[in-house]
Amino acid sequence: MVLIVRLTGATSRHRVAVWRELRRIGAAPVTQGVWTVPDTPHFKEAVTKVEELALKGSGDVIVLSTATAGATGDEAMLYAFRTQRLEEWEEFGGDCRKFEAEIAKEIRIEKFTLAELEEEEQSMDRLRRWHRELKSRNVLDLPEASAAEEHLKACGEALDEYAEMVYARLHHDDSQDETALTGKG
Repeated sequence: MVLIVRLTGATSRHRVAVWRELRRIGAAPVTQGVWTVPDTPHFKEAVTKVEELALKGSGDVIVLSTATAGATGDEAMLYAFRTQRLEEWEEFGGDCRKFEAEIAKEIRIEKFTLAELEEEEQSMDRLRRWHRELKSRNVLDLPEASAAEEHLKACGEALDEYAEMVYARLHHDDSQDETALTGKG
């Protein structure tokens, strides 16, 4: 589907809300004010929210089917959507690499605290949520999606290893505290 978004009289707040929703649902920009999404039930439902937001800003969204566009038009829409997905998977991979580097740094500096573990768990939860969002728009079954899933799994394993170290350190420290208090070793 091709979405032509017209928000001529809208305030910037409404334009930004529409733009954010288009990005959130995974629409790919074709040119200024023109976006594309696959013609699937998931995206049809998501486009309804975009239309509602545009109406709030005194604008509208014209939704066109590319079924009659012909091979050249279909290829252009597919290219735009595929490019958008590839950029998202690449960015996701970058965040996974940052997460792994952060875990490695905490291990290297021996920062084995519950507070740090909680922070890393929150980061992992964010990666998982983001992965679910990206996966929901992966209608092209790109191989990069499988690679991202493996990378996310590796991040989870790194977090599990770090958590074990944190708990081992806490358990070890508790044993030392008990020994110091009782004088028994």
